[in-house]
Amino acid sequence: MIKPDLVCPAGTPAALRDAVDAGADCVYCGFQNATNARNFPGLNFTPDELDRGIAYAHARGAKVLVALNTFPPAGKFELWRQAVDGAVARGADALIVADIGVASYAAEAHPDTRLHLSVQASASSPEAIKYYCREFGVRRVVLPRILTIPEIKAIAQAIPCEIEAFIFGNHGLMLEGRCSLTNYVTGQSTNMDGVCSPAADVKFEPLPDGGMASRLGGHMLDCFGAGDKAGYPTLCKGRYVAPCRSEPYYAFEEPLSLNLAPMLADLIHAGVHAFKIEGRQRSRAYVQKVVAAFREAIDDVSDGRAPRVADLIGLTEGQKQTEGAYKSKRWR
Repeated sequence: MIKPDLVCPAGTPAALRDAVDAGADCVYCGFQNATNARNFPGLNFTPDELDRGIAYAHARGAKVLVALNTFPPAGKFELWRQAVDGAVARGADALIVADIGVASYAAEAHPDTRLHLSVQASASSPEAIKYYCREFGVRRVVLPRILTIPEIKAIAQAIPCEIEAFIFGNHGLMLEGRCSLTNYVTGQSTNMDGVCSPAADVKFEPLPDGGMASRLGGHMLDCFGAGDKAGYPTLCKGRYVAPCRSEPYYAFEEPLSLNLAPMLADLIHAGVHAFKIEGRQRSRAYVQKVVAAFREAIDDVSDGRAPRVADLIGLTEGQKQTEGAYKSKRWR
């Protein structure tokens, strides 16, 4: 049985150290600019911080993957070129890319550097994945969270590269790399500016009954009672009113988190080479607890034991969790 890599998030240098110390095989992070899809204030790495973070990880046997997984707007490619060169110069173990131009530059300028295909590329068919492998030498693909385990197994048997699959964190049912909802409301693009629901556009307002309303760019997304569990306000997880509905409803997806702890063995048998935890914008406490829990679970499965996973419900969005499309597709 292949023992998959445990790939863990690091939104800050401190989170990188915590992930490594908790047992991560690989840590993924990004620069403090639009080249990565979690471009939030207070997150990510300066070049010097990345240099020190890679040294810390390598000294402890862990790898660092640098996310360059956004799409350069016309005339601004130089920022992405500098990010590719900077990550390679500092010893990154792989670059996570989505844009064809970025992949092409990285493959030509740094042919010895591993390329991983980001989920932002929306490659979910053998034909699409084989194209990236053939043209750019991609060594691993991060699959979208819309595939069942039998579908993943079929893809694994048809492609020439490794597979990485999400096992915990954001549910992610929107079509990654092609969502324009936040751009429509705020003018900031997830795919080109690297930010979904930018913090400057998020507002929480108290309600007369003691509850709270969340807004994005002036638009109300949801209302919560005093005891309700609220997620971060994004358009895809807002509740809306429609003439055909008697009550407000989640038009796209409900705030909850993916947790595939019971399905780790099935994913390994399907051909998954790496398990990915989502959450570069989450706290150090989240990183420490989730990484440690899945380190133990993966070791259990690899040794033939049933996985023991700590209760992580307190770290899920909306205090709810799901096995999502991996188990079955029940579209709304």
